[in-house]
Amino acid sequence: MALDRDKRNMESDSEFENRIRPQELDSFRGQEKAAENLRVFIRAALMRGDSLDHVLLHGPPGLGKTTLANIIANEMGSTLRVTSGPVLDKPGDLAGLLTNLNAGDVLFIDEIHRLSPIVEEYLYSAMEDYKIDIVLDKGPSARSIQLELNPFTLIGATTRSGLLTSPLRARFGIQCHLEYYDAGVLTGIIRRSASILAIAIEDDAAREIAMRSRGTPRIANSLLRRVRDFAMVKGDGTIDLPITRTALGALDIDSRGLDQMDNKILSTIIHKFGGGPVGINTIATAVGEDAGTIEEVYEPFLIKEGFLKRTPRGREVTALAYSHLGVAPPSDGTTLF
Repeated sequence: MALDRDKRNMESDSEFENRIRPQELDSFRGQEKAAENLRVFIRAALMRGDSLDHVLLHGPPGLGKTTLANIIANEMGSTLRVTSGPVLDKPGDLAGLLTNLNAGDVLFIDEIHRLSPIVEEYLYSAMEDYKIDIVLDKGPSARSIQLELNPFTLIGATTRSGLLTSPLRARFGIQCHLEYYDAGVLTGIIRRSASILAIAIEDDAAREIAMRSRGTPRIANSLLRRVRDFAMVKGDGTIDLPITRTALGALDIDSRGLDQMDNKILSTIIHKFGGGPVGINTIATAVGEDAGTIEEVYEPFLIKEGFLKRTPRGREVTALAYSHLGVAPPSDGTTLF
């Protein structure tokens, strides 16, 4: 009996993301400018009876790029095909996907900045002319055939838009940059998720989770699940402010939303490198984390919140970081250089 109950819980957790993911633009919270522009472009495409122009969604992880891709496909009444840049390592892989698309279908490529150069070259003609050239055989008997494709919409998602080549970026007619969410919007997202999952949550508890969610809906929903677990085991099942603070404290998430690695990065720069400036690779080695992960996941939030700044010579902590960690800042005359 206990095994059956555990299995049901595992199944509900695995379906969590799909259950709380909005299915239409009217249910999507935040990113008002991007959502409003998409609403106009989608309506215009439907009025013309055309496929939507190709869309590039870029911004930090967890802000809703995949959710928006699903919403666009639903609003267009189209089928969504999902893949990712690292998976498409051969032109044949891309050709197989494109030739199986029906008219009006939406192809979503996550991490599109990681496409191999040769696959990217094949994508250019597919995006512009809905054609793809395939080379058959090798050597003297090699020949090229051109395949006609059904009109489709390509949605590319990337956390590092600066790594996209200019020719690829230029082929996206619609480009949406997703910003971090404010606490008010995140509070509404948490309440919505709680209502869908039939979780009782108090307003101040929802606000507390939102304040510590790094401006990211994915983290907010993840924290909601973890706080729910604490409320079930250590409380009466209702998420109130005391149980929320207990849970977030146990998860090493402080009042500003910084987790253990955020604080470790700041502490390392202060105590080992005199507050900086110090290079990103040096920081990565010192904290035992990948430099790309620090650059993509941790650094944007620390810069946004004013704990860290970039300089031509490297990363440097701010006075706020010293205050947050309870460390006295160096005097004005004390510098490394």
